[in-house]
This record gives sequence, structure tokens and C-alpha cells, in this order.
Amino acid sequence: MVAGFRRSLSSQNPISNRPSPPAPEKSYHVRSTSLPCRSHPLISQLKDEINVLRAWDSYKPDTRTSAWLCDGLSRLKNVLNALDDLLLLPQTQDSLRPRSNWVQQLLQDSLHFVDVYGIFRASLLALKEEQLAAQVALRRRDDSMIASYVKARKRMDKQMAQLVSVVRCIGRCSVPGTDGDVELDGVLRDVNELTVSVSIALFNGISSPSMSSKSWMGWKKNKKEEGIQEVQDAGLESLRKKGEEEVKMALRRLQELEDCIGGIESGSERVFRSLMNTRVSLLNILTQ
Repeated sequence: MVAGFRRSLSSQNPISNRPSPPAPEKSYHVRSTSLPCRSHPLISQLKDEINVLRAWDSYKPDTRTSAWLCDGLSRLKNVLNALDDLLLLPQTQDSLRPRSNWVQQLLQDSLHFVDVYGIFRASLLALKEEQLAAQVALRRRDDSMIASYVKARKRMDKQMAQLVSVVRCIGRCSVPGTDGDVELDGVLRDVNELTVSVSIALFNGISSPSMSSKSWMGWKKNKKEEGIQEVQDAGLESLRKKGEEEVKMALRRLQELEDCIGGIESGSERVFRSLMNTRVSLLNILTQ
């Protein structure tokens, strides 16, 4: 834990044969009462992680995959972990504690993030169960079970669109005052904005192509917000094929989708835990 930083101002007089000059004025030590200086390792590390995530966010591949999405979740987790380390610094806490309104806004944003990721994880678990049932249905040629899977996918698509709508509103009112540390406030805003961006990509990513051209609650997706390739390959229409080859292909695609969802589930779980840690750190700043 870094305790603090001191800067000293002193002067040295060369030795000469001339009469000694008047005694120098007493040296003073200047101590910062706000966030550490720009060269502090923790804030520098956080900025580096933010730049890495921003590079991922600015790169829009023609074909999005689960690997690309998992990479974004991993980078977001690194950003959130670096932020939590910074929030544990006494200097950071001393800078934020007098501005309780700003911390309250950040705390409210973190609560929204935790809520949407909790809903997402529950939806993902339900989807995995529906996929297992769909694989059994394909082998048995059970139309009713296949229809149940189709309905479950449509429900999840609507739920993901709702989560996107919620996430887009996070942080809009989080504007710090003018009396705080500019550098600290800047990285906090950057983390918030990038968390929103990655979350939107995540929720859109597992939506099926059937929703990409439809409007939900007045919001329409565009091309760069389409689902990942694995979801597109497991399109709903393929589940209705009754030929032997079509059934085998649909089964293979469902199994591939199951694998990619497992990776996304692990990545979102790590992000969820990091969001919880950040929320606890912010709460401690207010209560200590």
C-alpha cells in the first residue's frame, strides 16, 4: 500500500573562500492531499489497461466471434481489477471521500452494472439448459421441444435488447464536480464508458440473427451490433430441417454454440466478480 509522496525543495551552496552567505531559509516539504502524481504505478497501470480495452473497442471486425467477445471481457476484467487496486489507495479515498455525491453516482452506476450482469448470467444458464433440450429434440425429431427452444431464444433476444437499453443509460448523470482530481475523475469516466461499450457488445453478441432486423422497444440494431458468428451459424431455421444431413449439421452447430457460450459465461462471471469488488470499494469509501 502506498502511503504518500513528498517533494522537497532545497539548495546547495558551493564551498568558497568568501564569507559565508546568510543562512538559507528553512526548507519546506510539500505534501499532496489528493490523488498520487501522474507517474504513480497504479494509475499508470489503469491507464494502460484502459488503452488496451479502448483498442479492442475501436476494432470492429467484419465477422464477430465468441473469441473476440471473450477477449473484450478479459480486457474489461483487467481494467476493473486495476481500478479496484486504485480505489484501495488511501490517497484515492481521501480525494473521493469529501465528494460524496460523486461517489454516490459511481456507486449507483456500479449497482446497475452488477444487476444487468446478474440477469445476463441467469439468462445464459437458462439458454444452456434449453440448448441441451434442443439437442435431445433433434435426435428424437421432437417438433414440440424444438418449438420450445425457438421460443426460449426469442425471449432471450428480447431480454438482451432490454439489457442494452438499460446499459445505455448508465453513467449519463455521472458528472463530477470541478473541485476534484481531474486525472482521477477522467479515468473513472473512462472505465464507466468502456464498461457500457463492452456490455452492449456482449448482450448484442448472443442475440440471434432473427432480432437483427427487428425493432424492440423503439430501438433497432445496426450492422456493427450483430450477433457473433457462432450464434448466426446456429440460426433458428436450421432447427426445423428434417433431413439427416441437416439434423447432423444443426446438432454440430448447437454443440459449437454450447462451447462458445461456456467461454462467454466464464468471462462474464469474472467481470461480474470484479464489478462486485469495485462496488464494495466504493461503498467502503462512503462508510469509513
